[in-house]
Amino acid sequence: MIILGYNGTSRAAELFGRLWGYTPDSVDRHCFLGHDAAAALFIDGKLVAAVEEERMNRQKKTSVFPANAMRWCLDQAGLDYGDVDYYAFGWQFSAEFADAAISRISESPVPPEYKFQAISGLGELYAGAISKTAILEDFTRQTGHTLADEKLITVPHHRAHLACGRTFAGYGDAAFFVSDGQSEQDSAIMGEIRDGEVKVFEEFTIDSANSVAQLYAEVTRYLGFIPNNDEYKVMGLAGFGKPPALEDNPFLTDVVRFDGPGRFSLALANDPGGPRAYLALFDKIFGGHNGNRKDFDFQVRVAGAAQQMLEEVTAHQLRALADATDLRSLIYEGGVALNCVNNTKLLENLPFERAEVSFGASDPGVSIGAAAHVAREKNVPLAAAPSPYLGPEYDAEEIRATLAGYTNSVVWEELPDGQIVKKTAELLSGKAVIGWFQGRTEYGPRALGNRSILANPSHADMKDIINTCVKHREPFRPFAPIVLEENARRVFDMGKKERSPYMTFVFPVRPEYVKTIAAATHVDATSRIQTVTDESNPRLATLLRDFTALTDVPCLVNTSFNVAGEPIVCSPKDAVECFLGTGIDHLVLGDFLVSKR
Repeated sequence: MIILGYNGTSRAAELFGRLWGYTPDSVDRHCFLGHDAAAALFIDGKLVAAVEEERMNRQKKTSVFPANAMRWCLDQAGLDYGDVDYYAFGWQFSAEFADAAISRISESPVPPEYKFQAISGLGELYAGAISKTAILEDFTRQTGHTLADEKLITVPHHRAHLACGRTFAGYGDAAFFVSDGQSEQDSAIMGEIRDGEVKVFEEFTIDSANSVAQLYAEVTRYLGFIPNNDEYKVMGLAGFGKPPALEDNPFLTDVVRFDGPGRFSLALANDPGGPRAYLALFDKIFGGHNGNRKDFDFQVRVAGAAQQMLEEVTAHQLRALADATDLRSLIYEGGVALNCVNNTKLLENLPFERAEVSFGASDPGVSIGAAAHVAREKNVPLAAAPSPYLGPEYDAEEIRATLAGYTNSVVWEELPDGQIVKKTAELLSGKAVIGWFQGRTEYGPRALGNRSILANPSHADMKDIINTCVKHREPFRPFAPIVLEENARRVFDMGKKERSPYMTFVFPVRPEYVKTIAAATHVDATSRIQTVTDESNPRLATLLRDFTALTDVPCLVNTSFNVAGEPIVCSPKDAVECFLGTGIDHLVLGDFLVSKR
């Protein structure tokens, strides 16, 4: 059976812009429904191809119909649109959803004019983009293929997230927690998978009006960053200070109220001003004004309180889940699960014995998850799928043809197999910054060693060099290390974790290694690590061994191969353009070592 999962719709940006002012050049440019558009292809239960549309059209977090991604997936398998048995869409806006949404608006404590405006906007969005009829029409417009109604299966958004997590966790029975900005009408669900059956504990479901992810996004906006994109900057800023005492945290005293096991509510949940109503409240509770909102110390104080608030809220939820189930394996998905600082604390401080967060935890994962969900519904056994390397790859001929177009700017040599790794290790043993481009593009928001920028972490100033001269981003931003799984426990205090292959957990750096990997250690002496094995990424594992043999440094700095605001590079052309526009010293494209003239 052939199933193609996808996310993205061609009219989302237009409708969100016209109805709510979310334009592509506004701070809300990543808040469109369908952001992180992508496509993923399963054949007889095996995930054979997946890529995000942003890698193809070069528009970060794009919400458009994923025409390029879909076409690439099909071409990989030699298929056309009509060969697919089912298309799975990672949202389900049913007639029942419409009825519930209208009822919720009509019963909300806001003036009638707000109700009419909200219902009118929802109706236009529903008819134009998110109803099943609109999705089918969009598919035909974008592909030229008429899709029969029964071949399109819409999947509830949080079920798609859960199915993605199940695909990569490798668990049988497990508890689960999905938390993000919002699904069709909720922001968080919890429950358990037992004997293959999913049971949602409805008493713990949190609606979208009380979304802790949206609250954190508003803090992101308040600090001058881009909501639904830059939340990791808030997480990083928090590390520069100490969190307040719980009783002194304004978020916990004035914004969040705990309502019983696993439940909470937010102060302005039903405010007619929507989430932005929090901005004035933040000024009030933190003493913010035009003169201090950009001060680093003020931003650290707000970020620290916000991070502590998120940690307290999610721990409150998961304590209730742990009390409600005897299962001690946890699948954790959704955008909130990208807060890797929180992930480690939740695992270490709660009864769960093991936890997994996938490389597709945020919305790129719903394309994989929607297809996996349909496969399970159709009783198709799913093959184990641990690898994130699912996207396009390029052979030597394609790389050579790309380089031929840049002869005025670069020189290169093609090294025999094996020598390119040794040469790269030698360069990294000094102070070179390397663009590393190998094999298939990784999936999800993290660079996991195939489209990465690598450097020697023993140079304390390497963080500043890469932030300033390569990434063109804020100087406080930390970098992550890659480490061989066999060496991880020697360098990091891994707690309950044995491995962390997707950069979704943070661990304390053991004191004797803080200076050794200074450029990959955050100000709070922690690192968001990626563990690598010979099976998961053979060439990268060999590079790590060769580098360590030369330097006695057990890690490499690994950051995404892009500059701030751009998607991670996908093709050799993307890589060369990024290389030439930054302070990267050398580019390794497969077996080609490229340098600037």
